[in-house]
Amino acid sequence: MRLAVWSGPRNLSTAMMYAFGHREDFTAVDEPFYAAYLAKTGLIHPMGDQIIASQPTDPDQVISGLLAPTAKPHVYHKHMSQHMIDGIPRNFIEECTNVFLIRHPARVVASFSAKYDNVTLDSIGFVQQHELCTQLTEKGMPAIVVDSADIRRDPETALHALCDAIHLPFDPEMLSWPAGPHPDDGVWAAHWYGAVHKSTGFAGEEGPLPEVPDELQHLVDGAMPHYLAMRERLLAIT
Repeated sequence: MRLAVWSGPRNLSTAMMYAFGHREDFTAVDEPFYAAYLAKTGLIHPMGDQIIASQPTDPDQVISGLLAPTAKPHVYHKHMSQHMIDGIPRNFIEECTNVFLIRHPARVVASFSAKYDNVTLDSIGFVQQHELCTQLTEKGMPAIVVDSADIRRDPETALHALCDAIHLPFDPEMLSWPAGPHPDDGVWAAHWYGAVHKSTGFAGEEGPLPEVPDELQHLVDGAMPHYLAMRERLLAIT
């Protein structure tokens, strides 16, 4: 199985990669289009030069790697939806099992803006995530949507439901992992993964929604229709 999991920034994406990567039957790939995204946009990101040096910048080369055979039965692709800009082909997703990991826009904007200046609607990935989901559903292909709040509320039940949905046996090894860096981490982990490197499992349930500064509220408003549309396909967690 090629399991492509699509998230925006400041979600459970790294913890989910660690959960699946802790299974004996999975390997993982961390944000494979990050270097291509930076090379094409010219955006300045923390550790940008190191990122570009660490990965292919040719999207076709990235895709060939993603679709190549792997040493283990399954591979987990941790994708950032905002990386899927014009010039990066999207049809390869139809050769993968696709999961969309969503989070309330207010939480994403509040968290991302604390780590990165000049946040835009494009940089939080909701539009691209919804486009990818629609690409699949319009062709009658599965597009599984999971809210990170459900995973944090009850990781075992949520991951059981997700594994059932993708026809994969649940493995309790997914519920915990060793503290510290992961062998599949991208080079950018030193800047972004501090909190998850201290973790050994999923964080607990989140509290009330954060207050978003007035000057960033337009990002929440712009993302909400895409978030709500994807929530209509939300996986039932029972």
